[in-house]
Amino acid sequence: MARVLMVLTGAGALVMADGTTHPTGFWAEEVAASHQVLTTAGIDVGIATPGGVQPPPDRNSMTAPFTGYLDGIADQLATPLALADVSIDDYDAIHIPGGHGPMADLAVDADMSRLLRAANERGVVVAALCHGLAALLSTAQDGDFAFSGKRLTVFSNAEELGGGTGENTPYFVETRLRELGAVVEVGAPWSDTVVVDGTLITGQNPQSSVTTAERVVAALR
Repeated sequence: MARVLMVLTGAGALVMADGTTHPTGFWAEEVAASHQVLTTAGIDVGIATPGGVQPPPDRNSMTAPFTGYLDGIADQLATPLALADVSIDDYDAIHIPGGHGPMADLAVDADMSRLLRAANERGVVVAALCHGLAALLSTAQDGDFAFSGKRLTVFSNAEELGGGTGENTPYFVETRLRELGAVVEVGAPWSDTVVVDGTLITGQNPQSSVTTAERVVAALR
């Protein structure tokens, strides 16, 4: 049975450009839809967070039917693995959903960087969705950006300005990725857009959750 490590944010708040604090967390649809597609395909999904803290949901995302699905995996969400204790050797893929939380913690987490670099070196699938791509920025903290030259998509600047946290966003993930050398390909705002470049699978937004997870299933087959 294939095994996927789903990495979730442990951050419940994001410091904005003006210094105020914005409540955040993981986006319910992205976690629920991804987890459902993967497990329905017979894949074993483990959940991990920085420090093994319980991942907080973004309250604005807690709508049916996603809340019902999350209730069904509540025990797993309550007791995640700590990223520091995880070895990439135990998994066939990493899957990183979004919500603004990853911008606060996964983007600068040393263990996130370690796992992503190891996955790249060993040909392990790396999938990231929406703001989950902020996790890729962690690899620029301790050396060259591991995803320079890679084609990918991400929650776009247009989406951030039009339906995200707007001008007060502390940084734009699309812009950061471009500055570091990624080849960013975004679709129309709120479109189901997925880009695959080798073992890197990325989805643009919540609307891309199911397709991104389906591409992961296909890659593992």
